[in-house]
This record gives sequence, structure tokens and C-alpha cells, in this order.
Amino acid sequence: MQRWAGTALLAGSAVAYSLAGYFTRLIPLDVMTLLFWRGIFGGIMITILVIVQFRAGAWDRTRAIGWQGLGVAAMGVLSSYLYLAAFRHTTVADVAIIYATLPFVTAAIAWVLLREREGWRVMASSVVALGGVAIMTGGAVHAGHLVGDLLAFAMTLSFAITMVLMRRGGRQVSMMPAVAIMCFLTALAAAPFARTGPLDSLPLLHLVLFGTCQLGLGLVFLTLGMRRVGATRAALIGLIDTPLAPLWVWLAFNEVPPLLTLAGGAVVMAAVLWNMAGPAQAAEAAG
Repeated sequence: MQRWAGTALLAGSAVAYSLAGYFTRLIPLDVMTLLFWRGIFGGIMITILVIVQFRAGAWDRTRAIGWQGLGVAAMGVLSSYLYLAAFRHTTVADVAIIYATLPFVTAAIAWVLLREREGWRVMASSVVALGGVAIMTGGAVHAGHLVGDLLAFAMTLSFAITMVLMRRGGRQVSMMPAVAIMCFLTALAAAPFARTGPLDSLPLLHLVLFGTCQLGLGLVFLTLGMRRVGATRAALIGLIDTPLAPLWVWLAFNEVPPLLTLAGGAVVMAAVLWNMAGPAQAAEAAG
């Protein structure tokens, strides 16, 4: 039951994260302003949930996150900015393919830090999903983008560390305060470059939805799901945001994705669903 609850939460997190492209297209503001307001509203939402859940003990729970919780917050902020930097120095295709290695990078880190070893089904599904992402991007790993590709790998590595630390720390204490701190730190880092003054009512409403529905719910579901599912499997489930992102933009803005995007997305979804439909198989501790 814990496994299925965790799987459902992680799938919900991936769906929420996949709305990033939709909101980015919907709101006519620069990237730093989007990051600032998304972080503010996401952080407020999660902070309210922490206070409602723990009441008078909320501050003690925040202090209890320790170095692992602070690591989650720091790595989460770092991965957000590396993600943006990668897009400035390489193609979307390169970033997508490199990010699709997340389950393998997470598996290596989880084995080192947690001694978690996933079964063959998770790893086989990850290989198939990686192939699906390669199809989506037309196999386009272009030459001449070394800096951008290194940034994309650094982003993937930092997010994998975030997930493993969330898994490790979440076994003892709630990581919800850590992700709230992550949101506020992201907003703080973007503030010097963002438009922080008054905004029109409609963009402000969209920013509230961006921060709460996309970032806030995504982080809440991820945090709760990571307590129930191994880090590598969680990373694999998270890949379903790759095919879902162009789907929402297609439905909302009539941007018809290329045939390869649809075909590759179907492969990714099939790989994740095949893994989810398999028998319960918890991550094993090596040694």
C-alpha cells in the first residue's frame, strides 16, 4: 500500500511539474520575474501546510531538518538555476536527453549514500525511457555545446542529490520545511533581476497558480512520495513530465508537437507504466 501511495504521489508531482511550460507561455513576464513570484507563492503555500500540520511544533520541525534538509534546499535552488543556464548554452534536445539520465545518476548516488539497489525492472524501464526521450528529440545531441551540456549534467546531478537527500532525511523527519526554504531561497536569488513591484490582477492570479499548483503541489507530492518509494524509481516516474509538457501546450495553445515527440513520449509513458504495473519491489540495501 505504501508503494502504491508513493507512486501515485510521485506521478502527481510529475504532472504538476509538467505544467511549467504551460505557465511560462501563459504569463508574459521574463524568466527571473517568473522564478521570483513562483518561489514566493510556492513557499507561502508550503509554509502554511507546515504550520497547519505541525501547529506549535512547526519551528521545531523546521530546525529538525538538519544538514540534509539544508542540502535539499541548496541543491534544489542550484538545480533550478543550472537548468536555466543550460538552456542558454545548448539546445532543448541536449538538455532533455541529458536529463533523461536522471534515474541512472540517482541510482549511483542512492547506492553510495543509502546502499539502495533497485531491481532489474526499474533499471530496464529507465533504459527504455531514455530511448523514448532520444526519439522525442530526434536523437539530436549536437556538437559545439560542451559548456551547455556540462551545465545540463550538473543540473541533473544536483537534482539527483536533492532526491537522494530528500529520501534519506525524510525517513526520520518531514522534509516539507526544507522545500519551503528552497522556494524562498530561489525567490531571493532571483529578486535582484526580477520585477518585484505591483502587477496587473490577471498576471498576478496566474503567478499565484504557477507557484501553488505547479511548484507548490509538485514539491509537496514529491516530498511525501519520496518517503515511500526508492530514489531511483522516483526519478523514473518523474520522467513522465517530459512527454506531458508539450501535451499541455498543444491543448492550450494549439502548438502541434512533431511526430517524433509524440512517438518518443509514448515510449516514455509506456516504460513508466510498465514499471508501475510490475510486482511490488522495494529498493534493496546492498551489503
